[in-house]
Amino acid sequence: MAGAVDLSALKNKADNASQPPATGGSADDTAAASGTPAVIDVTEATFQAEVVDRSMQVPVVVDLWADWCGPCKQLSPVLERLAQESGGTWVLAKVDVDANPRIAQLFQVQSIPTVIAIAGGQPVEAFAGAQPEPQIRQWITALLDALREQLPGIQAAEQDAAGTAEVEEEPEDPRFTAAEEALDNGDFTAAEAAYQQILEAEPNNEQAQAALAQVRFSARAENADPAAIDRADAAPDDLDAQLAAADAELATQQVEAAFDRLIRTVKRTSGDERNRVRQYLIDMFELFPDGDPRVTNARRGLASALF
Repeated sequence: MAGAVDLSALKNKADNASQPPATGGSADDTAAASGTPAVIDVTEATFQAEVVDRSMQVPVVVDLWADWCGPCKQLSPVLERLAQESGGTWVLAKVDVDANPRIAQLFQVQSIPTVIAIAGGQPVEAFAGAQPEPQIRQWITALLDALREQLPGIQAAEQDAAGTAEVEEEPEDPRFTAAEEALDNGDFTAAEAAYQQILEAEPNNEQAQAALAQVRFSARAENADPAAIDRADAAPDDLDAQLAAADAELATQQVEAAFDRLIRTVKRTSGDERNRVRQYLIDMFELFPDGDPRVTNARRGLASALF
């Protein structure tokens, strides 16, 4: 749509309109006084200031609606909510086509609701009819991505939002603070008990699950004996020796060696012993971030050993 509509024509008509402006001052005056509103009602008289001028900084999404329009009543609340959530990266301009027919005529609107994005003083994107919220979100995201380098207000609003998010960090959970303090003091028993208490109240707390795995391994690694590797190699059927050797290998960053040792032990064992080794290995996986290729390969090896 870029360049297809001469928006200055509307301003010339609005200058001669008899009705007074619905809002006082220009878009710049409004922004300076109280910050740019996320949703604004626009008339023919205020279209130039509120839509065209404002679109030099951020995209302005024009919602053409009417009170009698059923689909409009479905679409408008979605647009308003998304605009409020946008952090100022774009502005929603609502236009009642019954009260402002020249705006609808300008865009040659055939049906409502019709939504038109204005950027740099010109229409750039549009759609008609009520759309599902996920599709509207995608449309807005694509619009911002396409215009971020051209309109300075988008990046400025995003930077402001990022700064606000940093300031509004959530307060620390005292339960985790107590556990971390115990860990800092080298008291693995107290730290494990603290994380276990969190999991008793919140079994699906992923942060506590990961921390508990770290604490348990840290306690074992502190007492890991490098000689355990030679002892385990000399006694492949000694289950405890294999587990101790895997800890020693992991503590010295021999990750693949530790995983391979336990997978071989799974192959040689059965029943409760196999379950013990399998769980030991799975607990080790929890020490690594999602997507670690060493874990991915070891999971495949474990599945092959089990089945």
